[in-house]
Amino acid sequence: MGPLLRFPVVSSTMDLLHELAGGGAEAGTVVVAGEQTAGRGSRGRAWHSPPGGLWLSALYRPHAAPGVELFGLRVGLAVAEAIERAGRVAVAIKWPNDLMVGDRKAGGILCEARWQGEALGWVVAGVGVNVANRLPAEIEEGALRLADLVPGLTPEALEAEVTARLRALDPAADRLSPPELAGLRRRDWLRGRLLRAPVPGTAAGISDDGALLVGDGRETVTAIRAGTVELAEPSLRP
Repeated sequence: MGPLLRFPVVSSTMDLLHELAGGGAEAGTVVVAGEQTAGRGSRGRAWHSPPGGLWLSALYRPHAAPGVELFGLRVGLAVAEAIERAGRVAVAIKWPNDLMVGDRKAGGILCEARWQGEALGWVVAGVGVNVANRLPAEIEEGALRLADLVPGLTPEALEAEVTARLRALDPAADRLSPPELAGLRRRDWLRGRLLRAPVPGTAAGISDDGALLVGDGRETVTAIRAGTVELAEPSLRP
């Protein structure tokens, strides 16, 4: 099992861990930062990461790996369970990579694989959770800090539980297990909501290969394995 490395400031825990992995770092290595100056989310978006949040990445070295969406869901479920246990806050999961509290985003997951020729080299899972950090004005309306619900909560209070659950994951499993599917079903933020994209319809759950299921209101259910979700208005089915 690799070490847990803490830094007061890094540009990106993911970039640093990719660099360490290229130098031979062991599976299970975790990088935690007090602040990121160039954190990133999905599709290359900037991730504001000032002091007070939980910013970390974990390294996996499977011989084969499922799609990043499936593994992202597995990581998101582990983090949600850790927050509920250590922080006493109920967390939902918005497919494929958002952690939601009520209707506001509390965190996100980003998984990236690196290949060495035709062989999988490693996978890095990045986790960002708003705990007591300052939120930028442009996202404040749609985001949430856990400490606003649990006064005094710190990233340190969540770190051990999150890290332990991430290290226990099997990154090579190509299907979500029945307990994982049950956990996602309880936390499925999209289920029953009307979608405009990636295809119009009603979110109808998550399959065991990590796909978002979207029904058209008749008999057709489409399995979506990648894409950006856009809600229709109103988003909740009557």
